[in-house]
Amino acid sequence: MELRHGHVGVRPLRRRDAAEWARLRKANAGWLGPWEATLPREAGRPATSYAGMIGTLRRRARRGQAMPFVLTWDDQIVGMLTVNGITWGSARWASLGYWIAESHAGRGITPTAVALVTDHLLGTVGLHRVEISIRPENQASLRVVAKLGFIEVGLAPRYLHIAGDWRDHRVFQVLTEDVPDGLVARLDQPS
Repeated sequence: MELRHGHVGVRPLRRRDAAEWARLRKANAGWLGPWEATLPREAGRPATSYAGMIGTLRRRARRGQAMPFVLTWDDQIVGMLTVNGITWGSARWASLGYWIAESHAGRGITPTAVALVTDHLLGTVGLHRVEISIRPENQASLRVVAKLGFIEVGLAPRYLHIAGDWRDHRVFQVLTEDVPDGLVARLDQPS
């Protein structure tokens, strides 16, 4: 499955993306470092290779728990968006996490990708709620949820282990009934 709006595309992460993904991550290590999820000491060692990471993500995807995507600009990989914690039953929700290369930040790629994936989750997949959790000091990500009209539902103290410590996050959500025409339609409306 591939989602597209203008120059922005979202498609599944593939094994053959390894070299491009590694190049992009290396080139953006300083840019992404302050926001990078880490494992606390007691959680063990993280996957240290692309193959290990994609293997873990693909296993979770086969179990219906995750959807790993790359973000593209004119078919060039410029970031990643992962749907995590997919929950079915009476909850029917998931959370999104994403990153974009510094060279492509500020072009509207991330909001467009988030809108495309959220519309897919709320429409095609049939979830009811999509959540994004953001560190309070991450102004770029806060602009993404503001632009799309996600609603803040609270502060989660020490929510996620990032850059070596437990960090607070602001939690935002969008519900199916909040966006009957979808989020991509919001992007196309005049300001």
